[in-house]
Amino acid sequence: MDIKSFTSNLQKYAAYYDPNALFEKIKKVAKKAGVKIVYAVLILYYATLDKDIPVKDRLLILAALGYFILPVDLIPDALPGGFADDMAALVFVLKQVWGNLTPSTMQKARDRVREWFGNVTDEELHIPGL
Repeated sequence: MDIKSFTSNLQKYAAYYDPNALFEKIKKVAKKAGVKIVYAVLILYYATLDKDIPVKDRLLILAALGYFILPVDLIPDALPGGFADDMAALVFVLKQVWGNLTPSTMQKARDRVREWFGNVTDEELHIPGL
């Protein structure tokens, strides 16, 4: 994914963000997408609930989550490797906001992943590039 294209379309993608649509998409794709992408989405989702996240970071987060929800993207999710573009967007935003994420946000995401996927190790949750 071209980072310039992604950042220039922040408001467009953020417009697709809706918590209910986010959780519907997670339910639909969780097994196919895998634990890492679900974990990345949940970190960003819980970050949206943190009132101390700066507005700039919040906009980036909403754009990434909106892109994840968006049914039409660069690589259709139904194709093999179809979540590569989603993961690239999520990791890009995670890198940008990493310093503002709280241990509480991270723990909530880990707890939810383990609730949904069972006994998942920290190694399985490691997101390359972070």
